[in-house]
Amino acid sequence: MTTVNRPRVVIAGTNSGVGKTTIVTGLLAYFHSIGLKVQPFKVGPDYIDPGFHEKAAGNPSYNLDTWMTPPDHLASNFSYLSRDADISIIEGVMGLYDGGANGVSSTADIAKRLHAPVILVLDCKSVGYSIAATALGFREYDRETPIAGVILNRLGSDRHEAMVRDVMEKIHMPVIGAFHRDEGLKTPERHLGLTPVTEIETSALIHHMGEDAGRWVDTEKLLSIARGASLLEVNEEKEEAPSLHVRIGVARDEAFSFYYPASLHALEKLGAELVDFSPIRDSTIPEVDGLVFGGGFPEMFLSELEGNHAMIESLRKARDEGMPIYAECGGLMYLCEKIKGFDGQSFTMAGLVPGVCEMQKKLQRVGYVTGRALRKSIIADEGDILKGHEFHFSTLSCNEDFPWAYDLKGTRQKEGHEEGYARDNVLATYLHLSFEGNPKAAAKFMASCAAYKQKQLSTID
Repeated sequence: MTTVNRPRVVIAGTNSGVGKTTIVTGLLAYFHSIGLKVQPFKVGPDYIDPGFHEKAAGNPSYNLDTWMTPPDHLASNFSYLSRDADISIIEGVMGLYDGGANGVSSTADIAKRLHAPVILVLDCKSVGYSIAATALGFREYDRETPIAGVILNRLGSDRHEAMVRDVMEKIHMPVIGAFHRDEGLKTPERHLGLTPVTEIETSALIHHMGEDAGRWVDTEKLLSIARGASLLEVNEEKEEAPSLHVRIGVARDEAFSFYYPASLHALEKLGAELVDFSPIRDSTIPEVDGLVFGGGFPEMFLSELEGNHAMIESLRKARDEGMPIYAECGGLMYLCEKIKGFDGQSFTMAGLVPGVCEMQKKLQRVGYVTGRALRKSIIADEGDILKGHEFHFSTLSCNEDFPWAYDLKGTRQKEGHEEGYARDNVLATYLHLSFEGNPKAAAKFMASCAAYKQKQLSTID
């Protein structure tokens, strides 16, 4: 064990929609603008908020999770990823105490494990003195959660701010910042939340967020709180030299942008060279030994994906040659025969999975899940257990003899459900996982890619 100093703070909320992402993005942009190296993090399985973080901070934003990855790795992973930072800012998920069953991987859980001070964001729109009861309740609910102060949001006037500051003083709750309502800070949203930064121009918006953070937050007080965080005790982990060397193509463009940096880094640590390509714009897959299609919004780019016949033919050829192809959620949708959009119109896709995905008006599944592999695949043996999460609006229609990949069971479900496609060298599923938290799956995928590479070399010889 060793002790390390990591200035850090958690920005939490009373619930979703209180403005956490806007405030965190603004703080990241502000501190970055004054020359500090700031490291962003996001609690839980989120892909979109970290995109805003990265644009603001100039550094990748990493997910902190005790379901997708082992809890005993949390402190050491955080310590390593924040090693060069002047301050690490961790954005919470939903409300402070919300998470999986029994509060697993909640913001409070992560904060306590990292001994990180919490700043609670309060939405003060249409409320005055009563907001003190909210703040007091969050503090008293779990005294072990280190709430160090609050940031007031959506205040209507100077008088409104003075009123709330006065009542916060009465309950001895430090006010770290006070944002007045600003319609210019609204971010575009759609069915999965915020629109990803890969699809919209965000520079001016993020600059505006940074200016507001510098104006409305006592940034020196926030820095002082972060620097006052206790020393962390962590286990030092030594990385072994990789024994395999393969090239893996990663579909990355406007349609496919949902990737955990730590998950991809887990493949790199095992010897993978990652090569990005675009199913929308490129005419062929790159020269690689395996493919990964992450989640995203293929439903928003159906015409472009359908129209890129050359890419689809290249992908089918790779399938026929035995190249390992792994796809999650949006990737699964693209690999199907067709996707039916929100308006019911059908578009032809890659056809590697014998099924049709159809967009629904309501969220179909969301939450942490455990997957039991129903058959051998490119990342698992039959019976293997994998941890991940689901979050999708589409449904998959298929034939009765469909080769289901997993039996998935949510943390609050008594019965599981069959899900995903696993046959030969193709695995496509709604299950989002982190290779960092599923090391056997990462090693098996690498081995599958290496076996394909060796087979191709043998064919050439």
